[in-house]
Amino acid sequence: MSDTGAGFVQLGILLVALAVVYRPLGDYMARVFTSKKHLKVERVLYRVVRVNPDSEQRWTTYAAGVLGFSFVSVVVLYLLQRLQSVLPFNFGRGTLDPATSFNTAVSFVTNTNWQSYVPETVMGHTVQMAGLTVQNFVSAAVGLAVAVALVRGFVRAKTDRLGNVWVDIVRGAVRILLPIAFLFAIVLIAFGTVMSLTKGVDVTGPDGVQHTIALAPVASQESIKELGTNGGGILNANSAHPFENPNSWTNLIEIFLILVIPVSLTRTFGTMVGNKRQGTALLAVMGILWAGMLTLIWWAEAHPNGPAALLAGAGMEGKETRFGIPSTALFANSTTGTSTGAVNGAHDSLSGLGGGGALLNMLFSEITPGGVGTGLYSILVFAIIAVFLAGLMVGRTPEYLGKKLGRREITTASIAILAMPTLVLIGSGVALMMKDTAGALGNSGAHGLSEVLYAFASTSNNNGSAFGGITVTSNFFQSTLGVCMLLGRFIPIIAVLCLAGSLASQKRVPESAGTLPTTGPQFVTMLAGTVLLVAALTFVPALALGPIAEALA
Repeated sequence: MSDTGAGFVQLGILLVALAVVYRPLGDYMARVFTSKKHLKVERVLYRVVRVNPDSEQRWTTYAAGVLGFSFVSVVVLYLLQRLQSVLPFNFGRGTLDPATSFNTAVSFVTNTNWQSYVPETVMGHTVQMAGLTVQNFVSAAVGLAVAVALVRGFVRAKTDRLGNVWVDIVRGAVRILLPIAFLFAIVLIAFGTVMSLTKGVDVTGPDGVQHTIALAPVASQESIKELGTNGGGILNANSAHPFENPNSWTNLIEIFLILVIPVSLTRTFGTMVGNKRQGTALLAVMGILWAGMLTLIWWAEAHPNGPAALLAGAGMEGKETRFGIPSTALFANSTTGTSTGAVNGAHDSLSGLGGGGALLNMLFSEITPGGVGTGLYSILVFAIIAVFLAGLMVGRTPEYLGKKLGRREITTASIAILAMPTLVLIGSGVALMMKDTAGALGNSGAHGLSEVLYAFASTSNNNGSAFGGITVTSNFFQSTLGVCMLLGRFIPIIAVLCLAGSLASQKRVPESAGTLPTTGPQFVTMLAGTVLLVAALTFVPALALGPIAEALA
């Protein structure tokens, strides 16, 4: 079978698998977050942290819980890295420097998993397991909690309560992420992914020189890394490493894990609001944009315009031969369309148009289908903007799911949308003005600009992938990218929770003849157009100087 044929087969299997689990998983997650019962293990956790699980919170208290929990997580993860030299399983890997410790702590707590170090030579197994893997679970659970709080804002009426942040985080981790990750860790081991507590294995190369091949507890972190749309590799080559992603079957499984919760959350949304067609409409927008960008990246990599690639007949630089172009394009599209950031090839080696497609996925605010929780609440914010624009066109007060959209709702939605572009453009501009930036770039010209733009888009969107040609180990990049990760995560979260509180306090407005239908093709087209319009107006000038100029060169 040809490489293209195999790619279409893998794509078909992926879509069938997602369709099979869409309904049961989506409905299960809805039951998780609406159930009044607490599991025994959950009650133990609540007693330990002295939380009343039956109490509910205002949006301000809910937001304070998210921020407080995340702050403590940053401090604990920072200290684990600074104390690594006295922890077991450190294998002589010493204490991390303050800048790297700060950047990494912020990165994993914000679900970014941006890595400016070589994991197998820097991180010991204790920090990997007790620090980074734990954050892979809880940072994803925080995203789930915020999304559910926004959905409750639409469901509830004339109340100032959005639920309990501690219950939502615990349930997301214990009932959803942990069992699925445990199951697929076993599946990955069965297909050849490494799982070991040893430092590595010593081998003698063909030249007679001794080498150590690094080993680690890979499978357990790999499953939650993809399922939680985290993305940080336990080995430096990430999912291009044969120990993390040995073959085409593990590659397919990992792409499935990346997409399964964000896709199924649209069903959860429809179930919770009592109209499943609402969730289907959101899924249609996600699917259209995801399919469009996959087509662009796949075509660009199969039809490169560089002289060496033209002679070779394809752009295989930076790609694993065991995956080929279609599977690499599918992985790149899925990881940048979510907030995952895992890679099975070198994104820096993508063609100008292919790399631009991956970059544009992030600049859509990662809603195709987005990260765990973050994708759902981000596309709901875009839906509010789309309904508001439609209301302006016909001169009516906009309504969405029975809630009026006034000044407060539009203001908070606008803040949530504008936070990322502000960070990306200001951060990239400042970095390009710094004298030392040129020395950090692996390329000059348009591709060098793309490397900087990609770095700030990735961190501000909490994605974590990178154009690897840029070196970000300086204190400037460690600090500025860390700040972008923090603000890119928590400004939208605060805005979304404020929006949820405002919606929940309203009474429900009955549908009328003037209510805009939000389940049909017209709304799907309007919402997709809004996403494209916002990205185009905001980023086309920067894209024109980077990936577009490179593609036309």
